[in-house]
Amino acid sequence: MNVESQPLVSILTPAYNGAEHLEECIESVLRQSYSNWNYTIVNNCSTDGTLAIAQKYAAKDSRIRVTSNERFLRIIENHNHTIRQISPESKYCKFVFADDWLYPTCVEEMVRVAEEHPTIGVVSSFTMDGQAVLTNSPVSRAAVWHPGTHPCCFLSGRELCRSELFGDSGYMLGTMTSLLLRCDLVRKRPVFFNEPHLHADHEFCFEVLREADFGFCQQVLSYTRPRPGSTSSFAEKFDVIVLGKFAIFLKYGHELLDQTEYRRVLAIRRGNYYKSLAHNVLRFRQETYWRYHRDTLLAYGYRINPFLLTVALIGDLFAQFLHPVNAFQRIRHWWSQAVQRLSRSHHVDSQRSP
Repeated sequence: MNVESQPLVSILTPAYNGAEHLEECIESVLRQSYSNWNYTIVNNCSTDGTLAIAQKYAAKDSRIRVTSNERFLRIIENHNHTIRQISPESKYCKFVFADDWLYPTCVEEMVRVAEEHPTIGVVSSFTMDGQAVLTNSPVSRAAVWHPGTHPCCFLSGRELCRSELFGDSGYMLGTMTSLLLRCDLVRKRPVFFNEPHLHADHEFCFEVLREADFGFCQQVLSYTRPRPGSTSSFAEKFDVIVLGKFAIFLKYGHELLDQTEYRRVLAIRRGNYYKSLAHNVLRFRQETYWRYHRDTLLAYGYRINPFLLTVALIGDLFAQFLHPVNAFQRIRHWWSQAVQRLSRSHHVDSQRSP
């Protein structure tokens, strides 16, 4: 694809105290084999050298623009603000977070797949997560394969969403850094990400794929850095993934599945969710954990059922008794963590006292 025929791509980086890896991120954009892009870095009130690094590169390359938020925005709110920075002329956009980076052919290959099928709204690819490639399962009855030097697949958006609800699609939607989006589908929505929820990136994919199709590049095109102590860590501690899957099923299950399919998948999703909750009863999770789950599910019209939680807890205890040595080691680990959490909470409260 020559430069004259290349559609414009808006690349976006929301950055908060990302100075450690931001240069590597920006350099990966500059090394793209695809030429027709502009790049906006949104500084979210950083207190380190993030702004200075971004401004240094913007002074060297007119395709790079830097904006700074007037106030600090929470993560999903900032993502909504950032995606509104796409150029009016851009046909596609993609995120690359400040501690991630792109392989040199990333944008070129993703645009190529999108341009082959005008109905595609989301393009994904393999991505590195630390030292491993996040695995995907792009083969399904809904996939149309295009073999070649760089094979890709085309899937019906609704069929991919159904596969996600069934749990059959692996990790096809990937991370925000591994996605390319069609801009007209972004512009038509007053709010793109559902701000209260950390699984908003997964939810927006469902929203888009209800009306558009999906393309997948069979290449590793991005690197997603593990983020200890960040939202990834929060997601693990608060079981955001299992909660998000259940919430998305509650929102889209009736629309995308027939009644028989819905009842079958509901039993699986609900069972997995309550099993996770039962584990956390034994871990003595603090009120913030339970409040986060209650509030998230209430937004989807669902209340945690005490009877189902009790049944799951009894089942979990029975399973523990069948393996007493492992159970003792696991519970000792959980309870030591609970004591540490309570100790930290008490320390913070004492510091706040007059």
